[in-house]
Amino acid sequence: MYAIRLELGRELEDLLFRRMQAKRDEEELSAEKQRSRRAWLLRKAGKISVYLGFLIGILIFVFADISKYKELKELEEELAKRPFIYAANPLIDTTAVDEARKEAEETERLKSTRYHAEENESTDTIGEDVISKYAIAIDMNNDTILATREGKTRISPASMTKVMTVLVAAENIPEDGLEDTFTITPEITYYSSSHGASSVGFLDGETVTVKDLFYGTILPSGADAAVGLATYVAGSHEAFVELMNKKLETLGLSETAHFTNCVGLYDDDHYCTCYDMAMIMRAAVANPLCREVLSARRYTTVPTQQHPNGIEISNWFLRRAEDKPIGATITCAKTGYVKESGNCAASFATDDNGTDIIVVTGMSTSSWRCIYDHIALYRKYMPGYDPDSADTAKEQTEAAGEGEGE
Repeated sequence: MYAIRLELGRELEDLLFRRMQAKRDEEELSAEKQRSRRAWLLRKAGKISVYLGFLIGILIFVFADISKYKELKELEEELAKRPFIYAANPLIDTTAVDEARKEAEETERLKSTRYHAEENESTDTIGEDVISKYAIAIDMNNDTILATREGKTRISPASMTKVMTVLVAAENIPEDGLEDTFTITPEITYYSSSHGASSVGFLDGETVTVKDLFYGTILPSGADAAVGLATYVAGSHEAFVELMNKKLETLGLSETAHFTNCVGLYDDDHYCTCYDMAMIMRAAVANPLCREVLSARRYTTVPTQQHPNGIEISNWFLRRAEDKPIGATITCAKTGYVKESGNCAASFATDDNGTDIIVVTGMSTSSWRCIYDHIALYRKYMPGYDPDSADTAKEQTEAAGEGEGE
């Protein structure tokens, strides 16, 4: 009996143990499921927090950028109204404002690249006191054509082309590029001499500054300087001419103007109108470097081994016109001559009241007569001209002078 009772006790103990073990297994399984679910929820929450954080970061960046932009615009407007705030607040970091201003100025410059001038009911037909077959006078302040005679007829621009040459060069060199040097090659001097073009007088192998090339292109109308400048800027004359024609597109003149060289040599496919050249001169006058070069009356190149004293050069249009009263000052000028265009010139004058006029003429009978055609137009349209101030006898003698020139 005792043995039976002992055996029943063991079976009962074993049953209780299995039940307890089953319960522990069930609890462990339940706990594992809870841990797994908790881990899954944590992973989900982690991903959601990452996405949410990323989204919040984007929103913060966007709103901060908008806020910064508004702040910069407000500060820029305030500084424009009251520039003295710079001096009053030396601790203000104006870097961002200056960059914003430069960007705005560049945008405006690009917008104003395409100059234009229109005829109106006041536009005159140029009279007989102007000999040039082609001529135009433009008021830059009002974008109006003051007077014209076949001003939009195709002509050969001759060396007026070099206004575009220095303009394109000025826009494609760095600010410190003027002190760079360039060595004149035999190909350049041959190009100049073989076409009978005027030159500065640079020699084969002579190393000159880029600044000398600019002044040499305009003052004596040097083909050697012009081709040298073109080669320095673009690597070759041909590549530079491509830049010139791209600039015509930028100016909105490509439908009526086209260039095949940077010198102004005659070519059937090298042409523009007096109006086109006036717009080119207007763009050049707006460029500080071009305006400086086009307004120089005299200049001496940097001394070299070949020219120890440098080469003295002059803008003969400006020197011949400087004692001719017009009620203003002729500030910039470039002449030209080829047989097909006669004597031609583009000039810019301004008076003390800010009247700005550009005159372009073509097919005059002599270099002096060409200058006097410009004088006549300025005298008619510059409000401050006093007719009694001119030396009529001297001018009549000069205007009748013979000669051709660049």
